[in-house]
Amino acid sequence: MKDYYEILGVDKSADASEIKKAFHKLAQKYHPDKKGGDEAKFKEASEAYAVLSDKKKRAEYDAYGRTFAGGASGAQGGFGGFDFSQFQQGFGGNSVEFDLGDIFGDIFGAAQGGGRRQKRGRDISIDLELTFEEAAFGVKRSVLINKVSECDDCKGSGAEKSSQTVSCKECNGQGTIHETRRSILGTFTSQRECSKCHGSGKVPEKKCRNCGGEGVAKKQEELTIAIPAGIDDGEMIRLPGKGEAIAHGVAGDLYIKVHVQPHKTFTRHGHDIRMKLNIKLTDALLGSSYTIPTLEKPLTLKIPQGITHGEVLRVPKKGIPTAGGTRGDLLVTIHIDFPKKLSKSAKKIVEELKKEGI
Repeated sequence: MKDYYEILGVDKSADASEIKKAFHKLAQKYHPDKKGGDEAKFKEASEAYAVLSDKKKRAEYDAYGRTFAGGASGAQGGFGGFDFSQFQQGFGGNSVEFDLGDIFGDIFGAAQGGGRRQKRGRDISIDLELTFEEAAFGVKRSVLINKVSECDDCKGSGAEKSSQTVSCKECNGQGTIHETRRSILGTFTSQRECSKCHGSGKVPEKKCRNCGGEGVAKKQEELTIAIPAGIDDGEMIRLPGKGEAIAHGVAGDLYIKVHVQPHKTFTRHGHDIRMKLNIKLTDALLGSSYTIPTLEKPLTLKIPQGITHGEVLRVPKKGIPTAGGTRGDLLVTIHIDFPKKLSKSAKKIVEELKKEGI
């Protein structure tokens, strides 16, 4: 019994896209009309794909080691005598001119009763630079983007304002065109979207002068982007439907990648921010007060008596806002400035402290 999973080089848990990709690769490698091809291996891969790409046949094969619709067990291969010369032009030389994925997509997509996928415009992305404070508290930014958008004049219809739409003659108003094609599995009838009416079945009686009847046109568009408070460097913001438009379909999405400028004083750690504070040795010994910056306005920080080098003082709720409405903290790391040289009087005082055991 043939192991179809082994033939395609996939695991038994492989999904439909993995199976299709594996077959596509083998078909290009072994097609008999391609230089270095192997007809036997091509037929074997085709047989395996015909079973594993069909949900019902795959279930039967997994359960019984064969299918009951033909073409599943070794003796029942349904590809004997197939005329591969139909692809001769497509495999001229070393290039592959046709997409096997499209052929099988038409065949199996139709067999499984899948509906037509709605067309979708292209996603676009931009970079946006923010200051540390803007990222912390949020900000609104206006950006100007060049992209394909819905036509302002015809509002996407493709017709002049005074014109009406009429039935498409190319597809007789059906929106699709039926075609008969031959594939490695035989002759199949498939359908494709009408390129003239873009699947709508209607065309403008008089085309819009601004977009040429396409319903979309490239233009500059100004967008206002609300940056949420607490966003971090490298995060992405997705705006659905703000990407490029497409005729008779839905617009893609706009992705904004945020770049936060480094701060001269603070570094971010989650929703907390950190800073270093240099203090004098005497202030560390006796205690003192220092004015320090925050993300809003300066405040007075009390230095407790006897603080040690590297100790961290926490200032509550002076960090980055969170989604829940609270805020992180400001963490101040103390750095004691030890004098490199001492005057005679200072040295005498330190020697007295040493006698005290300090």
